[in-house]
Amino acid sequence: MKQTTLSILTLLISLSLSAQDTDNFPPSDIPIEIDVSKTVGEIKIDGRLDDPDWEKADRTADFFRREPRQGGALKYKTEVRFLYDDKNLYVGAFCSDSVGIEGIRIQDLRRDFSWGENDIFGIALDPQNLKQYAQGFQTTPYGNQRDFQNFNGNNFDTGWNTLWRVRTQRTENGYTVEMAIPFKSLRYNLPETGNLIELGFTLVRYARRDIEVSTFPAIPQSFTPYRMTYAAKLTGIEAPPPSTNIRVEPYALYQYDENKEGNVLIDKLNEPKTGFDAKWAVNPKTVLDLTVNTDFAQADVDLAVNNLERFNIFFPERRQFFLENSGIWAGGLQQSIRPFFSRRIGLQGSFNATPAPIDVGARFTQRTEKNALAGLFVRQRETENSAGSNFGVVRYLKNYGNENNIGLMVTHRLDDNYSELGLESNNNTTISLDGQIRPTSQWDIQYLFSSSIDELSGNTGYAGRIFVGNDTNKYYYGWVTEYTDANYSPKMGFVRQTDVIRHNPGGYFIWRPKKLNWIRRWDPGMFVNYNHDATDPGSFQQASLYIFPVFTWFKDNSFLEVSTTPTWQNINFAFAPLGLEIEEDRYFYNRYKVQYNTDLSKKWSSDIGVDLGSFYNGTRTTINAAARFAPVPHATLSLNYEHNDINGVGVSQEDLNTDLYTANLRLALNPRVQLSTFYQYNSFNEQGRWNVRFSWEYMPLSFIYLVFNDTQIDVFDPVQESTQFISKITFLKQF
Repeated sequence: MKQTTLSILTLLISLSLSAQDTDNFPPSDIPIEIDVSKTVGEIKIDGRLDDPDWEKADRTADFFRREPRQGGALKYKTEVRFLYDDKNLYVGAFCSDSVGIEGIRIQDLRRDFSWGENDIFGIALDPQNLKQYAQGFQTTPYGNQRDFQNFNGNNFDTGWNTLWRVRTQRTENGYTVEMAIPFKSLRYNLPETGNLIELGFTLVRYARRDIEVSTFPAIPQSFTPYRMTYAAKLTGIEAPPPSTNIRVEPYALYQYDENKEGNVLIDKLNEPKTGFDAKWAVNPKTVLDLTVNTDFAQADVDLAVNNLERFNIFFPERRQFFLENSGIWAGGLQQSIRPFFSRRIGLQGSFNATPAPIDVGARFTQRTEKNALAGLFVRQRETENSAGSNFGVVRYLKNYGNENNIGLMVTHRLDDNYSELGLESNNNTTISLDGQIRPTSQWDIQYLFSSSIDELSGNTGYAGRIFVGNDTNKYYYGWVTEYTDANYSPKMGFVRQTDVIRHNPGGYFIWRPKKLNWIRRWDPGMFVNYNHDATDPGSFQQASLYIFPVFTWFKDNSFLEVSTTPTWQNINFAFAPLGLEIEEDRYFYNRYKVQYNTDLSKKWSSDIGVDLGSFYNGTRTTINAAARFAPVPHATLSLNYEHNDINGVGVSQEDLNTDLYTANLRLALNPRVQLSTFYQYNSFNEQGRWNVRFSWEYMPLSFIYLVFNDTQIDVFDPVQESTQFISKITFLKQF
């Protein structure tokens, strides 16, 4: 296995030395400048672009094609104009399409929609010209909003929501977009004299029908459209001087919970609740956030997962207070070693446990061209099942060069004493050093070194990670090595596995055949995964080869994968996936996978996959299937099914069949009034779950929510059922 790893590394190095033509070009030494005119009259945000000021504004139309092939003539032209007044920056765009309304592709009207399935127009702004940070504002032909922060061109913070408006109009020649972005939402730097500012920006257009992606200015295909070292500049803007910039969002809710065993009511909760969030932009560089009696009733609910691996499952954060600016914390780019993971906050236990109330929280963020400083404090309330806790994080990040940085982060968790539960107070601290180096635009080096100190156990643990990758238009290759010793225990973090050293080299070619025009992109490749003990480096844990000769997107963006994964396992501890006890022994097995999905932008789409082969000392066949029907953007029905057929596995050579069903219905009157619901049933633990959520954005970022949750577990006798109803109203006011 070590010889295989060495051979892969030798191949990757030789590829790097021999590669000459990558089609990656450097950013211009002198950015393109677009002069912005000030309005004379009032701009009405209706998506029509027929105000006199729009008629006089200069037009920007020199977009660069990135997909389906870099360079060449565009099929879908885009024309953009800019204006400003004393309060807002205005962006107007006409996105032409010869088919007009009939050519539009959009799946639903939810906010913060996913890239890939919809027609999209957007702008990314770098108000402080940091080159490593962007605020993204995107929309579809139906006017739903997507706003996010982007760090270093590849780390997204989609939980960031800010005040801005957009309206669109669909015509027989395409669609128009009209955005109003308040200067208070941008936090720009004023010059030492005067009030003329320059804003870095990039534009992106995604025409989903033909998978055509274009940007202004030109950005290489292998990078995201938010690589701000390539940004152009908006100039001539007489921005208003800094003023009071406080955003207050109080809420009130009523919550009713009840738990039953059979027909017997065990307990119930019937109470109102109030609290608020506040944001104060102290100056363009500094923001202070405060939350009191925090509530997350509107957050998305995690879907059930049947875990057949020997690793912890990573469930992403979904709560907006913790999502905003989350990209600044160390380790946030990956899911193996995170010294700080906010899902540890507000739970009576570990991941997916019962929520615990949060009394108060505060976050401080200061970002300049040279550095960033951030801090977070949260007080978690004591409950019947858990002690009260204090959580604190401090982070410093230093930028140097064009896209390099180095950072230090300290986390501290203090759990209170709770004698009734036999819980002693405990201090847990982590100290982490991390950074990023980009010697050239296509090379990326990331590193992380972390230590945890736990007072109660008396243990000090260590963890580290290094990644080196080369990303071009024609190939990708990289190497990851991770180290986590047995004592590393970040009580505010997430670790995929302890006592392990993992090596993960690999790569793939990117082939865009010109003669086979029905194939858009073919990425054959291989990744190696080799794990051994950290305490005893000579002790092998497991290894696998992920070989994917067919990893292909077709012209309509349908997708086919054919892969195989030979796996070597050394089980020397208690391990029982889904209750099947695996005997301590060495195993070798091979698995095969075929996965296909149709064009996911069409009214009907589907996805089906089969993963079959040996599994330890037996066999396993996993079938997953999904179907979606979206006749109009206002209504979407999704159905998902997963089946596991396990035979002759474990000490007792048991058989096990599991079925996981999920149905999701989303209805929308418009992007601001929506109803979503899902039902999930897992045959493994005979658990059924309902979630129904109605939301109405009656004013910008002010909402009314109605939420219903119901969980029923049939495996117990009598049947256990938990029911919850929440009504909530929020009101946002900016001063």
